[in-house]
Amino acid sequence: MNQQLVQRILANVESAVLGKSEVVRLCTAALLGGGHILLEDAPGLGKTSLARAFARSLGCQFVRMQFTPDLLPSDLLGAAVYRPATGDFEFREGPIFTNILLADEINRTTPRNQSALLEAMSERQVSVEGVTHALPQPFLVLATQNPREFEGTYPLPENQLDRFMMCLSVGYPERRAELEILQRHRTGQPVDALQPVVTVAEVLELQRQVQQVRVEESLAGYMLDVAEKTRNHPELSLGVSTRGVLTWYRAAQALAFMEGREYVIPDDIKRSAVPVLAHRLVSRGMLAEGQRERCGQVVQAIVETLPVPG
Repeated sequence: MNQQLVQRILANVESAVLGKSEVVRLCTAALLGGGHILLEDAPGLGKTSLARAFARSLGCQFVRMQFTPDLLPSDLLGAAVYRPATGDFEFREGPIFTNILLADEINRTTPRNQSALLEAMSERQVSVEGVTHALPQPFLVLATQNPREFEGTYPLPENQLDRFMMCLSVGYPERRAELEILQRHRTGQPVDALQPVVTVAEVLELQRQVQQVRVEESLAGYMLDVAEKTRNHPELSLGVSTRGVLTWYRAAQALAFMEGREYVIPDDIKRSAVPVLAHRLVSRGMLAEGQRERCGQVVQAIVETLPVPG
């Protein structure tokens, strides 16, 4: 039954997001692992369509918010509003009180607003005027940014990047898939025709079951070995944090669960290594534009050369 639910999600999203099976699969793994996703790519490659497809497939509440320079934290989180009739302050929830928040062009807003997301992404709660408010469950931030545009942007700091389970690039579709996209969009947006295939309760149950997937101690040790290599690598000034390893652990569990296994194998760990780890690293002397790609190459080289436990 669980595999049927996973397959329903994958098939439904892929019916509207063509030619991107691996990206859809990794996004699903992040969702089931309870993580957030950063889509980093040029405009017009389907980042927003991908987010909308997931929201419609899961039957979740979905809010798309433009992260503009004039955005205020209260515009995102909500605010306490005074009611003269009662003399009390009433909290009015902001757009963040949803299941899937699409933070569009997150690097265009100020660091103050970027930091307003930290508590929500880590704790699934927000604090306003000293009062803590729990967010709906599940809660997923799906953020987008254009890595090739720097004017009027505020690069995400390392502590913000560390909150994203995966950083993915959608990329250009293959010619055959792009031709099909043109034909499918002749009469409208395919995403608009999607219907929910699972309920919110089923999503929460899938997330709970992912946490039960076993990871042998030797494989957990292998993950720590990879992290240690990044911390001492001559090309890197910042390696993988403990939070990063924990996130990688959960992503590997999710990929194993999606394959119908109750245990993680080395392929799950290797498959998720670059999407989970590369954006957490900082290379020495590299320009921002080429840094992510180079860090991904370093991670790939480490997992390919480091012996995997038998």
